[in-house]
Amino acid sequence: MKAKPIVKWAGGKRQLLEKLIEFMPTKFNNYFEPFVGGGALLFELMPAKATINDVNKELLAIYKSLEKEDSYKLMLEELDIHEKNHSEEYYYLVREQDRKPGFFDLPIWQRAARTIYLNKSCYNGLYRVNSKGYFNVPSGKKKTVKTYEIDNMDIIHKYFSSESIRILEGDFEEAVADAKEGDFVYFDPPYDPFKDKNSFTAYTKYDFTKEDQIRLSELFKNLSSKGVYVMLSNHNTKFINELYSGFNINVVYAKRMINSNSNGRGNIEEVIITNY
Repeated sequence: MKAKPIVKWAGGKRQLLEKLIEFMPTKFNNYFEPFVGGGALLFELMPAKATINDVNKELLAIYKSLEKEDSYKLMLEELDIHEKNHSEEYYYLVREQDRKPGFFDLPIWQRAARTIYLNKSCYNGLYRVNSKGYFNVPSGKKKTVKTYEIDNMDIIHKYFSSESIRILEGDFEEAVADAKEGDFVYFDPPYDPFKDKNSFTAYTKYDFTKEDQIRLSELFKNLSSKGVYVMLSNHNTKFINELYSGFNINVVYAKRMINSNSNGRGNIEEVIITNY
């Protein structure tokens, strides 16, 4: 049973799936993904026991809505309403909802449907927020919008409803606190930016800093010392190479197509780093 991401996500890994699978351990126990994002690798593997995590509340609203039957059905009904009402004016009315008081008091399935609708109808499928955390991508000017594929949604709903799949919302260190020898952790953090290119990191209103990259590298080393299999993706920068010196650093090439600036698109050197 395989699925595909529900939303288009900056830095999504669908195009690199073959490489990621090639560099994965052949066997492992529990699966951990602390920066799950669109979940391309997760949905390709569908591991029997998994812990996923992210700090993006609106993304997590989607995954948490898929866990239970009632919230799942209500989310689909809300998506049908968005599709029926879609227009340029309607898009901006929905987009403005997070500026209003009480937005986070809305039912989780309603916020989840809003995020999916905006992702499917905005310009270039880009999830981006400003410094206040407000979604600020302009309309993609589509006449009609298809927000979901029911077969794919049903597969993910069934998968997330399993008691052996945990969905967390917090810091990446806390997300792997239970990782033990023989488990597998895949880190796909916001990337270290290239000096001469615009790198997209606006998933939330909080930046992922150099200090966060250092903290992540220390966690990588600690997990490695426990016998945990660890794999990490990032840009092929000098800083990242220095942080993970001594581990296996494999250079791969990815096409970056989601950048709103065409100068930021094209072939990008990335690294897949493993401790095995």
